[in-house]
Amino acid sequence: MGNGLASPSPAEIKKLVQVAMGNEKADLVLIDGDLVNVYTGELLKQQSIAIAEKRIAFVGDDASHTIGPETKIIDASDKVIIPGFIDGHTHILWFYCLEEFLKYAMVSGTTTVITETIDLSFTLGYEGILQFLESAEDQPIKVFATAASTFANGQDGYADIITPAMFRDLLGRVQIMGLGETNWLPVIKGDDRVLSLFADTLYHGKNLEGHSAGARGNRLAAYVAAGISSCHEAITAEDALERLRLGLHVMIREGDVRKDLEAVARIKDMNVNSRRLILTTDGVGARHLMEKGYLNCVVQKAIDLGFDPITAIQMATLNVAEHYSISNALGGIAPGKYADIVIIPSLSRIAPECVISSGQIIFRNGRSLVKPRSYTYPQASRNTVCLSRELTAHDFAMRVGDGAREITARVIDLGSNIMNTEALITMSVVDGEIMSDVTSDILKVSAIDRTDGSDKLFVGLVRGFKLKEGAFAATANWDVSNVLVVGASDEDMAGAVNRVRELQGGAVVYASGQVRAELPLPIAGYVSDLPMRDVAERFESIQQELAYLGCQFPDAHLMLTTLTTPILPTLRISVDGLIGVKEGKVIDLVVMSPPDRSGQLLQFRLDEPVM
Repeated sequence: MGNGLASPSPAEIKKLVQVAMGNEKADLVLIDGDLVNVYTGELLKQQSIAIAEKRIAFVGDDASHTIGPETKIIDASDKVIIPGFIDGHTHILWFYCLEEFLKYAMVSGTTTVITETIDLSFTLGYEGILQFLESAEDQPIKVFATAASTFANGQDGYADIITPAMFRDLLGRVQIMGLGETNWLPVIKGDDRVLSLFADTLYHGKNLEGHSAGARGNRLAAYVAAGISSCHEAITAEDALERLRLGLHVMIREGDVRKDLEAVARIKDMNVNSRRLILTTDGVGARHLMEKGYLNCVVQKAIDLGFDPITAIQMATLNVAEHYSISNALGGIAPGKYADIVIIPSLSRIAPECVISSGQIIFRNGRSLVKPRSYTYPQASRNTVCLSRELTAHDFAMRVGDGAREITARVIDLGSNIMNTEALITMSVVDGEIMSDVTSDILKVSAIDRTDGSDKLFVGLVRGFKLKEGAFAATANWDVSNVLVVGASDEDMAGAVNRVRELQGGAVVYASGQVRAELPLPIAGYVSDLPMRDVAERFESIQQELAYLGCQFPDAHLMLTTLTTPILPTLRISVDGLIGVKEGKVIDLVVMSPPDRSGQLLQFRLDEPVM
């Protein structure tokens, strides 16, 4: 049991010993490079590294005794040699398939990735996770995953997607590093299902990955007491310090959803040990991967912000490996470890020139030397938008009964980021139907079940999306398997959803009766099988069309798709209705007796508790 890769066989151990002694010769030797020793925090001058098959046999000043006539030699003179990067928390299936992701991640110097699997699990469940694990086998770099709890974030309707027996099976697999990020609210409320899952995870010797946004004081301590090992939700240096003092590994996000590194970087001046700080992405988009790279640019930014270069490298290598209890095999350059090595020009310039993964040169001189293995998902995983019929404008009518001319409604109020608040707004009623108000930027938003052909849906209201016309529909929504659609026109909302149905997943901008832009996401409604460049271009087209129609969010897709998650205040939308995150239950759209606050917003700061 436990995390990590298979242990070396007796024959492999014998070869490593014999190569280190010079009795057998290495397959590959790097000579005369300046080595970053992440174990001691030193830069060791003119070091050589001898590799036998997948692992390192020797590190030292002179590896000539390991070199034979068949040994391949890389001269690393005037270069710096560092361990391969490890991303400890990401979402690989960020609209692109694993094969496309790997093409870009591995040339950035990343040789190991630990990804969440929750994106697939709500639609494909246990079988979807197994499919992903199969796709991750025998790739040029190492891909591990965390098991997804489909109910630990407060999503009761998904409790039977992955049963306790299925969780135990996943936890017994070496590819699974632990239980993926879980919200703190069900834990401190004493949810027995969640706590039993925690106990199973700990029994298997695996990690409990945390998500403690808003928790502090006794609530944070209670969450950590449950066995949580990390948190990637610190958004200030003070947040990070509080979590470090409780023994957590603190993962600092710098990706497309959150960019927290600059704010948290002040911790470098607080005179605390950095060995439990980890740099991570939490997922990056297609354009980011193509133009900026992957973990290399995160480490570079940390250095640019004033972190000591060796400290920054530790934060993306050894610190991560120690957190996941795989430092016996990964995270540093030493005898017996996997030969995951990157050559860079200097300590201040994280620009990979050569990448070695498990002893194989996978990138050198600007060229990829190996290709990721392709994987074809079963057809059933490509047919997940199960709507029994085409929708019409009538499906999005909001009826409240005859007689009333206006009502007070709860409206999801969007800010400049993915956090939302609640607004109580007086809305007009015409012939028993609540009318949206495009001129006041109050639009209809709907969640539609896409799993069983029931066509169950709920229509609510949102302010701040700023569409003046048209509609936008998407299936890659956080923590649910719904179609979400927001629109200024009921007819266009129906058109957008119907096009998503035809595509069997995707993101669609629809206006004046026609598709304006789209990205097909046929794998579980989350993942494209298009090349990375096409994914990037289609996303940009969607963004441009939405901007033309009035939406000015820099990432409109993210603003829509996060409306379903229970991990952000204050309201979320579901097929059962509006759910108050604070209350943890469905609350009325129509407020019969407005409270004394007379329409004032119920405010939560990002770093405040939601209960």
